[in-house]
Amino acid sequence: MSIILDKVNYIYSEKTAYEIHALKNINLKIEDGEFIGVIGHTGSGKSTLIQHLNGLMHASSGGIYYNGQDIYDEDYDRKKLRGKVGLVFQYPEHQLFETTIFADVSFGPKNQGFSKKEAELKAFTALRSVGLPEEYWYRSPFELSGGQKRRVAIAGVLAMEPEVLILDEPTAGLDPRGRDEILDQVAKLHEERHMTIILVSHSMEDVAKYVERLIVMNQGSVMLDGTPGEVFAHYQELEAVGLAAPQVTYLMHDLRKRGILVPGTATTLEEAKEAILQIFKK
Repeated sequence: MSIILDKVNYIYSEKTAYEIHALKNINLKIEDGEFIGVIGHTGSGKSTLIQHLNGLMHASSGGIYYNGQDIYDEDYDRKKLRGKVGLVFQYPEHQLFETTIFADVSFGPKNQGFSKKEAELKAFTALRSVGLPEEYWYRSPFELSGGQKRRVAIAGVLAMEPEVLILDEPTAGLDPRGRDEILDQVAKLHEERHMTIILVSHSMEDVAKYVERLIVMNQGSVMLDGTPGEVFAHYQELEAVGLAAPQVTYLMHDLRKRGILVPGTATTLEEAKEAILQIFKK
């Protein structure tokens, strides 16, 4: 399974005075089972990009292929695609509307045509997988905290058993504990289900810790694409476009300037610790 973007462009308000070229000649291949981070300053094209991946937005030009099929073909079922490529928006309130959490999470499978019993079983499994205690399941979703609402929104997508899970700023506004709980749960889903995960985030520390591949968007184009170590090695270029690297990256480069030859590719505390210990063991 893969998603391929071939020369994708998207223009808001095309041929008007308000025209904005939001995506510019995007070429990407997302392989099955990857854990990908997408970063970029506000207005860089991150959210526009991810809404193309399940057909919510239609490219102005170019092609998008899911498992080798052109999603813009006239007979292609884009409703089915949205069950396979699930998107969790930044604000969970945009996806919660039923009277109870359990009914909300059951809605997606029911809409896919599953029986009431099958849909409820999928909802049960999804709510368990995001770690929401059963005592909350029959409450209104609007009684929950921000972190709990995000868990419910993720469960609502998981209940449809997607092959790809896209999360747009899932930890925005959460305290450090809530942020870690959400991302640890996402990492667990990736590990256990071998799902393709695409995480949009403003936190450099988060993407450095969790993702395997990092895509940097800038002014509608892909600026960098590689491992976190490879991308954050270009920290000066990132700073030039209003981004930064994790604090650990700056620490390691400072040590190198002082003659301590640690690798400059460490992006997490664990990587930095191991690298520094290796230096002292020598």
